[in-house]
Parts: sequence; structure tokens; C-alpha cells
Amino acid sequence: MWKAVMLYLLMLLSVAACKKTGVKNDTPGAAAMYFPPLTSTAWETTPLSSLGWKQSGVQALKDYLMQKNTKSFMILVKGRIVMEEYFDGHTAATDWEWNSAGKTLVATTTGIAQQEGLLNINQKAHDYLGRGWTSMPLAKENLITVRHLLTMTAGNDDTKQLVIKPNLTYVADAGTRWAYSNIFQTLTDVVANASNKTFEAYFNEKLKQKIGMDGYWNFGTIFTIYHSTARSMARFGLLALNNGKWNNDQVVNEAFFKESTATSQSINPAYGYMWWLNGKATYMVPSLQTVFPGFLVPTAPADMYAAMGAKDQRIYVVPSKNMVVVRMGNAADPANPNFAVSGFDSELWSKINGVIN
Repeated sequence: MWKAVMLYLLMLLSVAACKKTGVKNDTPGAAAMYFPPLTSTAWETTPLSSLGWKQSGVQALKDYLMQKNTKSFMILVKGRIVMEEYFDGHTAATDWEWNSAGKTLVATTTGIAQQEGLLNINQKAHDYLGRGWTSMPLAKENLITVRHLLTMTAGNDDTKQLVIKPNLTYVADAGTRWAYSNIFQTLTDVVANASNKTFEAYFNEKLKQKIGMDGYWNFGTIFTIYHSTARSMARFGLLALNNGKWNNDQVVNEAFFKESTATSQSINPAYGYMWWLNGKATYMVPSLQTVFPGFLVPTAPADMYAAMGAKDQRIYVVPSKNMVVVRMGNAADPANPNFAVSGFDSELWSKINGVIN
């Protein structure tokens, strides 16, 4: 009886300690998910050996990362760090640009605004931006919903990078053409106008602080770019892995997040709400209207989805393996910057497979 009481007390103490640190009650090899503390640099790790991974493949992966101009690289499994590598003078405290990988931050923040009743993605964009926010005929502008902005199907001219009214001209009816462009930046105005706050203030309160990210937005004349450490990128990837939930806090509605990482329209099945999706029969890429057959990244798991930015900024999320992979750095191949078709993602995943399989 006394032994049973002692075991019960020890269990209670263990649970209390885990609640205090934000750590789930499990060992590194157990099934539960881990979330690093919000206000600490502490982060649990898991050795490769406990996962049955191959140490023999690690050096080839590191060599490839160095050859391809990588600055930061991380792999998480169930939230714990398995690999964390820095190159070219970078450290865990160094900021770097997300480029278009940051579109997923904007999409997620839009979802949060919707769950708070501030907006509805199925409503017309002009409800939040005002009529005449484009240079399209008003009848065509009025076809554009917030959802069209999330899915790159607004029908605007995608050849002009600067998002100003004269450049937002008509090419096709909203929903009939997929074309990747900077029009997503108007979503920051949608959220700002709907919340009566600056986008960054709303983002900081509702997303950044909720998961312990660092970083800042750079609202340029052409590009809107987020900058942070690799660990903050990994935190967002961990939120994504858990369908918008951080520990016990559902930061963004699970249904919205699942929509975000599923095919959002029939034109480019490999695109969700700013997330790129593997495992589809065809895919399209920025700047082209070509439809390519096969998976976006043939060597990656079929259920992988990714935040992808210029110069090969990446967050890969793989639910089947409870894994998040982060890569920051300069372009792997400056002469061939187009992602997916450049071969970098497939080559990188071949190296990762040499470790995890």
C-alpha cells in the first residue's frame, strides 16, 4: 500500500514539473509531442540512435548543406531537436529572411482573424479593402474574395511585382486562373482593416507571442518579408505539424489549418492557402503557366507540405513522421532559382533519406 502511495505521489510530481516547463510527460522515445517553453532557450533533443536513424548518412547531408550555401538547418521529431546545424558564421541567434515562406504566416494570421469573427474569407476582398482597390473593371474586381487572395486565383496580372493599384490589372475571372504573385500582401491590409490594428501588432499578439517566436516584418515597397532565427521558423513548423495547436492552445482553428494544407482549387492541386503540397498528380510553379506531372518533390514523403521562399528558404512538415525540417540560407543554385524544378528540394530530401531511412 505504501509503495502504491509513493508511486502515485511521484507521478503527480512528474506531471506538475511537466506543466511548469511546458514539456509533455514523456521520454524522448515516447509518443507524446513536445513543445519548447515560450520564454526560454531550453529545447529538448533526441539522439539519432533513439530513432534508429543512420549516423553514417549525417556527414553527406552536412556536406551537401554546406555546398548549397546553407546558413541554418534543423530537424525536429515530435518537437525535439534531432539535428541543428549552422554554417558560414550563423548561430542559433542569427536572423535570416523567410522570403515567400512567410506567406504561410500571413495565411495563418488571416485564419486567426476569421476565427475571431473579424473577417470571412468567403466575403469579397473589397469589403475590407474598399471598392476600386485594383485597376480591374469593377465587375471583375467584385468577383475577388479573400479566399482567392489566399489561393493565388485572384485573376490579376502576375508579371508585376510591385503591389500598387496600377499594377493590379485584369487577366482572368477570379477562380479561373492560378498565378503566383505578390498580391498576397493585400491580405496584411485585410487583417489590419478588419482588426483595427497594424498587421504586425495583430500578428505579434495572436501568433508570434503564442508560440514564442522572435523576429520582425520588413514591409518593403515590393516585398513583405519576415526575418527570424531558424528556431523560430521551427516553432512555426511545429505549430503546423500540430494543425494549429501549440501545447494546449489552439492558436488557429484546426479546420482552417487543415484547409490551408489541402488542395485549395482545381488548377494547381499542389497549392493550399500559401502552403505547397507534395503527393499530388500535378503541380505548377511561380512565373509559369506550365502544368508539371508528378509530385512537387519526388524524393520527399507524399504527405509532406511546405512553406517555400526564394533562395530556398524552407519549412517542410511531414505528419507521417512527426517531423519538421527547416533550411535557411542563400540560393542553393543562384543560376537556377526556381524551386521544385531546380532539383534542390529533391536532392536535399535524398540526403535526408540517407539519414532517416
